[in-house]
Amino acid sequence: MKDKLAAFERLLNIMDELREKCPWDRKQTFETIRNLTIEEVYELADAIIENDVREIKKELGDLALHLVFYSKIASETNQFDIADVLDSICEKLIFRHPHVFGEINVKDDVEVKHNWEELKLREGNRSTLAGVPHSLPALIKANRIQEKVRAVGFDWDDPSQVWDKVDEELNELKVEIENNNQDRLEAEFGDLLFSVVNAARLYGVDPETALERTNRKFIKRFKYLETQANIEGRKLKEMTLDEMNGIWEKAKKFD
Repeated sequence: MKDKLAAFERLLNIMDELREKCPWDRKQTFETIRNLTIEEVYELADAIIENDVREIKKELGDLALHLVFYSKIASETNQFDIADVLDSICEKLIFRHPHVFGEINVKDDVEVKHNWEELKLREGNRSTLAGVPHSLPALIKANRIQEKVRAVGFDWDDPSQVWDKVDEELNELKVEIENNNQDRLEAEFGDLLFSVVNAARLYGVDPETALERTNRKFIKRFKYLETQANIEGRKLKEMTLDEMNGIWEKAKKFD
């Protein structure tokens, strides 16, 4: 096994040299690499979905570079350095895991999550939801909100109870469709989506992963439809919906 400390020190030394000698690296700030960091996280997410271990390793390396990059920039103005960053996360992990590093006993992961949220409040967070980033994509944010409030007991006792809420939101949406009030229609669509996300969570399904799975399946089937139309020398716009659906049904065999 390679020496982990030596590998990390090598990265730090490379970052020092890049910051000193490379015109592009020297020019970067927190703000200029922020969007690049977001992009790297999504690339890691893609690799995880594809279960591509080689790409996961590569993307983790890219993220490690970004962590070192931010820390290097901050160290130049004596704000903090990589040691401060690592010490900070170590202290937080120890504090939030008293069942590992202290005398607290827990019976399962649910109790661990509950204790985690309680400890966050003791750290100064005024709300259970204070740690949910504003810029998270809405679907992921909805799921994260629901996970956090569950940790403090705000949730249904039985997953089956969520379907009454889904039905309620669907009926309210139908009313606004009849009323043709666009603002209320948007609000009720949001409520319905939020309740469906809740249902997914309660049944142990990550809604982001589930939707992305469907996105990829749809893309694969639609590309098959396009390919078959090209083979027949036809354009999709010239085909009837029934004709396209016939090819679509064939595409399902390749899922």
